[in-house]
Amino acid sequence: MLEITFLGTGAGVPSKDRAMSALAIRQGSQVTLLDCAEGTQRQLMISKLSFMKIDRIFITHLHGDHMLGLPGLIQTMGMSGRKDPLEIYGPKGIGDAIMGMLNACEGVYEYELRIIEMDGCQTVNFDTHSVSSFPTNHGVPSLGFRYAENDSPGTFNRAKAISLGISPGPDFGKLQRGESVNGVRPEQVMDMPRKGLSVVYTGDTVPDESVVIGSKGADLLIHDSTYDAGEDERAAKHMHSTCIQAAEIARAASVRYLILTHFSHRYEDCTVLQDHARNVFADTFAVNDFDSFELTRSELKPI
Repeated sequence: MLEITFLGTGAGVPSKDRAMSALAIRQGSQVTLLDCAEGTQRQLMISKLSFMKIDRIFITHLHGDHMLGLPGLIQTMGMSGRKDPLEIYGPKGIGDAIMGMLNACEGVYEYELRIIEMDGCQTVNFDTHSVSSFPTNHGVPSLGFRYAENDSPGTFNRAKAISLGISPGPDFGKLQRGESVNGVRPEQVMDMPRKGLSVVYTGDTVPDESVVIGSKGADLLIHDSTYDAGEDERAAKHMHSTCIQAAEIARAASVRYLILTHFSHRYEDCTVLQDHARNVFADTFAVNDFDSFELTRSELKPI
């Protein structure tokens, strides 16, 4: 199970109802932050998430409405007694950008800060999941990210093992640990592994084949939806997507669910964009700040 919380769903500038881009994925006790706009630390404090639980931050690109919250969050973590290292991943130039901001504001922190630049085709593996990058098209170096749970091992088929002459006891454990017993191989008595859940976040982008490729078969796609249907020309000018274009990407990538975010402040009620997108891709949801969802193998449900 993955829990996704939207901390900021607005584009460009904040409004009274929407902060700018940030969302968090919780897997067990681990929290991964995707983008960190100005004010994200306050949004975290209002939410049910603890900013001290954040293990890693992934930044899609270096526009201010996606990363200006970093220096404040880094310093607040330090003043709150953080000791664990913090890893921040992003496109080329992110290290210079972060250190420049921290140096300018005399940012003080006593824990280890690890800043890693990623290219447009890279996978970082962790204990319980991986995060892969893919290129997006926004006029500056920009990345989308695919968060993927590790596959779960298949369950042990006790009846099959007994039918193959394996007696209950220590030999069952050996097979489950990957050892062969009396000529019986583990794959003969273990069910197929269960594929882990995957969430794709595009950041800002025009519709692009790279997003289709990076999102292929994902359980959830979270896509730039700055503009409503019919605003294709405006979207192209500013290198963003419309709700219809996001839905077309979701359909082309054969994802299970689509969430629209990064809305222009011109739209007070984004359910209109949701309704338009559903004409192309039925399982579409438009979100507000602090909306949270639980993603399982069977459903995506608000919590």
